Amino acid sequence: MSFSADSERALAPYGWDHDWAAQFTPYAEQGLLPGRVVRVDRGQCDVLTADGAVRADTAFVTPHDPLRVVCTGDWAAVDPGGSPRYVRACLPRRTAFVRSTSSKRSEGQILAANVDWAVIAVSLAAELDLGRIERFLALAWESGAQPLIVLTKADLVPDAAGLGHLVQDVQTTAPGVQVLPVSATAGHGVDVLAAIVAGGTSVLLGVSGAGKSTLANALLGDDVMDVQAVRDVDGKGRHTTTTRNLLALPGGGVLIDTPGLRGVGLFDAGSGVEQAFSEIEELAEECRFHDCAHRSEPGCAVLAAIDDGTLQPRRLDSYRKLVRENRRNVAKTDARLRADIRKEWKRQGAFGRAARAAKEGHGLP
Repeated sequence: MSFSADSERALAPYGWDHDWAAQFTPYAEQGLLPGRVVRVDRGQCDVLTADGAVRADTAFVTPHDPLRVVCTGDWAAVDPGGSPRYVRACLPRRTAFVRSTSSKRSEGQILAANVDWAVIAVSLAAELDLGRIERFLALAWESGAQPLIVLTKADLVPDAAGLGHLVQDVQTTAPGVQVLPVSATAGHGVDVLAAIVAGGTSVLLGVSGAGKSTLANALLGDDVMDVQAVRDVDGKGRHTTTTRNLLALPGGGVLIDTPGLRGVGLFDAGSGVEQAFSEIEELAEECRFHDCAHRSEPGCAVLAAIDDGTLQPRRLDSYRKLVRENRRNVAKTDARLRADIRKEWKRQGAFGRAARAAKEGHGLP
């Protein structure tokens, strides 16, 4: 079966383009069909092809590496017919949103593939957790997608001035990232968001109760996703969405809705952390010592920014925390990094002992 120009046009709304077509050429010559994975469930997946949605088995493409399993958003090569039908291969991903699992082996879990926009939903019905936003941003930057922060439930903020202060707080936390207040129930800001995500694939991320399903319904123009009430006591919700689903938006583009994430662990996200804290990375280039730890070293531009108020101490604390966490996770599979971390611990321990001795007067001649 050949893959015609008409078939290509049928898949275009789901992100198919000339580059994907070129990569698929070897599979087309084998008579396989391209399709976008819209849902994965226990060894099987729903794939949207030019001939419609098909159910396919993933037995032929289930590797030992959890980051290479079939994922929502993948472009797959599937059998043109037969029962059962199989996914025979997946095209190389352009981007991939990965978080660390709770496993002590520090395995990664891929949440979405081939994403252009990582839309981070943050509810204004609860107190802002800036540290969690920074975690999401680090993973988003690491994925290769462009982050976008959507402040949901903006109608619950009583006045415009208060809303403006909240937006400003998040903007300070997210340099280089657009922050958009939205009320899905009142319709405010939804049209702006729809215009932004119309040109590609977006993944909707956030904790339970962030209003993701309500926001998805507003973008889709229909009650496609179930919505549950949020507890008044803590602003948290239950998992309304239990699987990752890829849905076409009426204004263009596609949306991957994900379950609420209780944990947002970093997985080999060093460059993502650097991007999320880009102002600290820029300041660090002006430090006197290239290996400055930004603690007490002379000529530290980061500490100078803390002193003159241009950098918040909370930002530096959060940066240090995420750098440590990411290094620990990477070290679980990187022996050289583990050795470097042990050396750093010994160096810091010796420095601390010397400082205590000097303070107590034992270090004086």
